[in-house]
Amino acid sequence: MAETCVRGIRGAISVVSDEPEEIMRATREMLQAIVEQNSLNIDDIASAFFTVTPDLRSTFPARAARELGWKYVPLLCAQEIDVPGSLPRIIRVLLHVNTEVESRKIKHVYLREAAQLRPELI
Repeated sequence: MAETCVRGIRGAISVVSDEPEEIMRATREMLQAIVEQNSLNIDDIASAFFTVTPDLRSTFPARAARELGWKYVPLLCAQEIDVPGSLPRIIRVLLHVNTEVESRKIKHVYLREAAQLRPELI
């Protein structure tokens, strides 16, 4: 039997503009895809760390997780480093999950324009 340990699952998604509902909708889409593709139970999520590019500041992406019922999951939001030439309007997440799945079998999710960030994982 495999041993349960904490693994990281990455996700990212782009938005067209800095509008609260667009950020919420995109974040829900990304989180739901991660949960579905990795067959996660919310109780297995230890924490979630969200970042946004500096051009997104109208709302916290963590609000979308709360709307999905992640009531007891610790959530944190921060701003990405403003690297010249990097993709604009990107929401990222790093989930820490308790799982028996091997790290090479974890499914990381990169949607829309964010698929450019890690094409080898798609």
